[in-house]
Amino acid sequence: MTAIENIETADRKSRLKVAVLYGGQSGEHDVSLMSAASVMEELDESKYDVTPVFISREGQWAMPLDSLRQFDVVFPVLHGPMGEDGTVQGLLRLLGVPFVGAGVVGSAVGMDKAVFKDIMRAHGLPVAKSLVVCRHQWQGADSAKDAEVLTARRKLLAKRVETELGWPVFVKPANMGSSVGISKCKTAQDFPAAMDEALRWDRKVLLEAAVPHARELEVSVLGNDELSTSIVGEVRPRREFYDYAAKYLVKGEEESELIIPAALPDEVSAKLRAMAVEVATLADIQGMTRVDFLMDGRSGATYVNEINTIPGFTSISMYPKLWIQTGLTYAKLLDRLIELARERQ
Repeated sequence: MTAIENIETADRKSRLKVAVLYGGQSGEHDVSLMSAASVMEELDESKYDVTPVFISREGQWAMPLDSLRQFDVVFPVLHGPMGEDGTVQGLLRLLGVPFVGAGVVGSAVGMDKAVFKDIMRAHGLPVAKSLVVCRHQWQGADSAKDAEVLTARRKLLAKRVETELGWPVFVKPANMGSSVGISKCKTAQDFPAAMDEALRWDRKVLLEAAVPHARELEVSVLGNDELSTSIVGEVRPRREFYDYAAKYLVKGEEESELIIPAALPDEVSAKLRAMAVEVATLADIQGMTRVDFLMDGRSGATYVNEINTIPGFTSISMYPKLWIQTGLTYAKLLDRLIELARERQ
């Protein structure tokens, strides 16, 4: 072995071996590709020996699962089901490999919007009024469906939405992120198409009353037992709401505006940051999460909307942007996430 090869081998051994998991089987596959590209570009080559591990849309892994044991830490950059929902986290726990982000319980709670809302509601945190509908309640329990019975059932559900929630409502797949499959229904006429779209992505649908004059506010959270929060940011979509296209596709005049810090009184920002810690604690989060709030722009009433346990890491994503504006560079943020993963293990 030459002197140069000796130096390269020693250098490789001194660096942490990091596997970046990306791709995956969910509807957020393409977002994962963008996030992972940003993460791998920013990981410090002098500290980390990075191996990308691609997971196809069909669930094929680029390496045998057992070979993940060779890494010092695994960085899942997987959004949505089969990646962000506790499944991959459980696998990594079984393999005994440190990994970045929330554990099994926190990941599962964060992924299922309906369960998350129930936990927040049970602990007295403000959330918007909501209902849950499963596929069999909308489409019928078997293939021999009576059209008249099904039509009557759907009309009753629409009437219940109007009575208990009022229009407009958001119709959301319970287990999906990046606003995939979400529709805003202003009238009962919009409702059937919205339900069909949401059920393309999940068997369970969350129906949620729209917050009037809504401001979308976000806080990034970092830590294991002791949680730190970023400054508060605001998203101002120029479309009907902050949907998938607004997040990742549209440019120019339709591109959403990210305001960091949000224009809020200091006491309101402090309250949101404290509430973000409470939300993350109740959801059993370690590592990282982004906590999203909705504020009535006129009354100031604030509601917990959702958490993202593997938030977007693209160049335009709020989670890293909020930390950067708080004083933590993207590269240092990645360092800290890897430290937290190893500390927890």
